[in-house]
Amino acid sequence: MIYFDHNATTPVDEQVLEAMLPFFSRYYGNPSSLYKAGRLARSAIDTAREQIAALVGVQPAQVIFTSGGTEANALALHSCNCEMRLIHSAIEHPSVSETAQRFRKQGRTVDIIKVDHNGLIAESALDELQIKSPAIVSIMLANNETGCIQDVEKYANKLRASGAIIHSDAVQALGKIPLDFKKLGVQRMSISSHKIYGPKGCGALIVDENSAIEPLLVGGEQEKGRRAGTENVAAIVGFGKAAELALKELATRKEHLLKLRLFLERALMQIPHLTIFSQNANRLPNTVQFGIEGMDGEMLLMRLDQKNIAVSSGSACASEGGQPSPVLTAMGIEPSLAKSAIRISLGCQNTKSECDHFITILRTLL
Repeated sequence: MIYFDHNATTPVDEQVLEAMLPFFSRYYGNPSSLYKAGRLARSAIDTAREQIAALVGVQPAQVIFTSGGTEANALALHSCNCEMRLIHSAIEHPSVSETAQRFRKQGRTVDIIKVDHNGLIAESALDELQIKSPAIVSIMLANNETGCIQDVEKYANKLRASGAIIHSDAVQALGKIPLDFKKLGVQRMSISSHKIYGPKGCGALIVDENSAIEPLLVGGEQEKGRRAGTENVAAIVGFGKAAELALKELATRKEHLLKLRLFLERALMQIPHLTIFSQNANRLPNTVQFGIEGMDGEMLLMRLDQKNIAVSSGSACASEGGQPSPVLTAMGIEPSLAKSAIRISLGCQNTKSECDHFITILRTLL
């Protein structure tokens, strides 16, 4: 199989799996226990926390382990005062946008930051909202569909003067581009393991030293009282190892992925009636989303699957409504073109020959 859906999930790296395996059997102690087996598990968690902190440029104490990016986003937003206004970009992941919908139903003030045709926020869009304290503003660093990268550092510098809390979903950016929490200027940032060749079921919320986090889960003092529940030691160890590898290989991975993406895009642009979304924006090195007039994205996905090629439609259709992607809709993409969307998200193991084969197969299906 040719796997082109790494923004959905990545295969677990063999070195990551090797690091995890002992914690399923040999080192099975509860990390909250004081005897030796527990202390060994606690030490492994501490090491992983250091590895993840190094990847994003923070102190280990700033890393709060969660079950994934969705929980990290929820913790970032729910742990704010219920009087706070929530403001988010129009292209956020559903774990943010649907949380906002729930807040609105509860009577909280929610506003949306508009984006342009390339999926980029304009400073004027922030000015129009007249953001001031108390508010929490959520702006994802890199979009999971288009790969579009927002200038979060610039927005954070602007918003800090207003007293707002700034959160960024950096799940897709982690391990693909350099990521420095302090330089980004946000107070909260979500990341996830399974996007960087680590295991599923593990993520983290990164917080600044002054953040007061109200836990979603209570009943235990894990994570310094910020996230109760016995830790998933094996997954945390895997996340740590994946972070270590991502930091070591970041430049190599980025160069490899960007070369493949540019090669792929040059070939795609030769196909009539094809549009690359966010083409004029700074994007992740591994992501290209395109639409072809007159095509059905879901149908094309299934036909590619029959040819043993895995991609994402990128249309995020509702199970019953068949609506086009909210991200593409927010960008002003025509519904018919949005419904034709296909997303390719490349990974470290992908090759030029696989991209060649994909283009050949794609042409036969059009």
